[in-house]
Amino acid sequence: MSKELITKKEFSDMVRVASHRLEKNAKFVNSLNVFPVPDGDTGTNMSLTIQSGFKAVNESESNHVGTLGKALAKGLLMGARGNSGVITSQIFRGFSKSIEDKETLTAMDLAKAFDDGVKTAYKAVMKPVEGTILTVARFGAEAAMEKVKTTNDTIEILKAVVAGAKVGLEKTPSLLPVLKEVGVVDSGGQGLVFIYEGFLEGLSGVASDEEEYVPDERDMTEMVNANHHQSVQGQFNTDEIKNGYCTEMMVELGKNPTSDEKFKNDKLRSYLDKIGDSLIVVSDDEVVKVHVHTNYPYKVWAAGRKYGSLSKIKIDNMRLQHETIVDDDEPMTPEAQPQAAIDYAVIAVSSGAGLTELFKSLGVTHVISGGQTMNPSTNDIVDAINKSNAKRALVLPNNGNIVMAAKQAVDLVDIPVAIVGSKTISQGMTAMLSFNPDAELSENEANMEDSLDTVKSGQITQAIRDTEIDGLKITKGHYMGIVDGKILVDDEDIISGTEKMLDKMIDEDSEVITILIGEDGNQDDAQKIADYLDDKYDDLETEIHQGDQPVYPYLISVE
Repeated sequence: MSKELITKKEFSDMVRVASHRLEKNAKFVNSLNVFPVPDGDTGTNMSLTIQSGFKAVNESESNHVGTLGKALAKGLLMGARGNSGVITSQIFRGFSKSIEDKETLTAMDLAKAFDDGVKTAYKAVMKPVEGTILTVARFGAEAAMEKVKTTNDTIEILKAVVAGAKVGLEKTPSLLPVLKEVGVVDSGGQGLVFIYEGFLEGLSGVASDEEEYVPDERDMTEMVNANHHQSVQGQFNTDEIKNGYCTEMMVELGKNPTSDEKFKNDKLRSYLDKIGDSLIVVSDDEVVKVHVHTNYPYKVWAAGRKYGSLSKIKIDNMRLQHETIVDDDEPMTPEAQPQAAIDYAVIAVSSGAGLTELFKSLGVTHVISGGQTMNPSTNDIVDAINKSNAKRALVLPNNGNIVMAAKQAVDLVDIPVAIVGSKTISQGMTAMLSFNPDAELSENEANMEDSLDTVKSGQITQAIRDTEIDGLKITKGHYMGIVDGKILVDDEDIISGTEKMLDKMIDEDSEVITILIGEDGNQDDAQKIADYLDDKYDDLETEIHQGDQPVYPYLISVE
C-alpha cells in the first residue's frame, strides 16, 4: 500500500489516532520516572496536549491541510502542559508553519515539515539539551529527509520518522549523563514516539505491531525513562549562567521605528549574541520576538526600537527552573464569574486546601490547579489571567514543569504579565513576602525573583521502587528526602528520614523552619520533628501549618 498525497481525511486520521495512542499509553509513560516518586506526569501532560490539538483539528471545517495544521498548532499551544507538552507544541508550530500554504501534502512536504518542526523547537528552547525529546524529534526528521530522496510515498516517510525517532530514543542514555547513570531513556521522547506511531497508523490504516505495553514491577525497575525532572529545562546549571537577566520583547515591525534601517533577522541575532546568551530570535513579516540572557536589557530594547514599536517587554532576574513537587488543587472552571476590576492579580499554582488558604493569606488573589500529575495548561493560565479582570498580573508557577506553559501564556493575553520563577511551594510563599501591591510590575518581579534563593525546599515521600541515583541506594517503600530536586536521604522511618533531611538543609544562616503537613502526614509526627529541631537547634524558629497536599506527607522550607 502506498499513498502519495495526504488530504484532510488522512491528516485528521493521523492526529486522531496519535491522540488515542498516547492516551492509552499515558500511564506507562507516567510510570517511567528516574525519580522513584509516585507522581510521574509526562504521559498525562503530553496526552492532554495532543488531545487539545486533535479537538482543534476536529472542530475545523476546512478541507485545506495547511489550515488544519494551523488549527493543530493553536490547539497544542493552548493545551500545552508541562515542559514536554510545551516542546511538543513547538515542534508542531514549526511543522504547521511549513505546510500553511499546502492544500494537500506530498512526501517532500511531509518530510520538510518534520524538519522545520525540529528547527523551530530547538530555537524555542532556552538551552537545548541532547538526550531529550528534542533528540528524538531530530532523529525522526533526519530519517524523513533521507528517505524522501528515494520515495514519493508519504507512508514510507512516516515509517522512516518512526524508525528514526526510535533510534534517537535508544541513544538518549548515551547523550544525557543522568539517563546513563540510571540506565533509562527519555520519557518525553517516548511520548513523541507514541505520537509518531499514531500518525503512521492513522495514515496507513494498519495498526502498530506493538500492542500497548503495561509493565510489571520488574520491568518498571529495569526499564524506566526520564520524566520532566531530567528533561530539557531540568538540565540548567547555575554555574553556567553568566548573564543575569532573562530579557524578552516583541517588536512590531515598521511601527514608529527609530531608524530607517531594514530589519534583518541575522543582523539582530548577531548583535544580541555579543551581549548575551541563550538567544532566541523568531520573526515573520510583522513581528520579531526576542529572548536573551544578558546583563544589559536596555541594549536589547534599544536594538529592537530600531525596527519598530516594542510590546510585551519582560525582564526576569535569572533563576533555574527545575522540576519539584506540588500537586493538584481546585481548578478554575470556565463557569467562574469574572471578578471586580483589580489592579494586581497574583496567581499561584498550588494543591491542597491548606496551601490555598496560606497563599491567599499572603496576598495571592487566584489559585489554579497544579502538580506533577496534572499541570495546568497554557490555556488554564490564560483563563485565570483573563478572568482576574486585573490591569496586570504576576504568576507563581511553584513548579519548574509549569514555567514554560506560563511563559507561553504571557504572549496570549492583553495585560502586562510577569512570571516569577518559583519552582517549589516554599519558594512561592517566600516570594509573596516580597510582594508590594503599590510597586510597579517590574519592581515586584525583580524583588520576588531575588528572594527565591533565600529558601531551601525539602519534600518527603515514599519510593515506589528500588533504584540508585547519584550513588544513593533507594529502597521501595522507604521515605526519601528531596532537597531542591535532589534525593539526599533514604530511610525506612518517616520521622528519622525527615530529621536527616533537615540536618542537610540547615546551615549557620538558617533562621526559620516551616513544616507543611500533607494528606498523609499528621500533627503528632510534625510536632516530633519540631521538637527534634528545638533540641538540636535552639536558635531556630519552627512553624507548623496544615497544607493538605497529596503525595508528600511533609513539605519543609528552611530560610
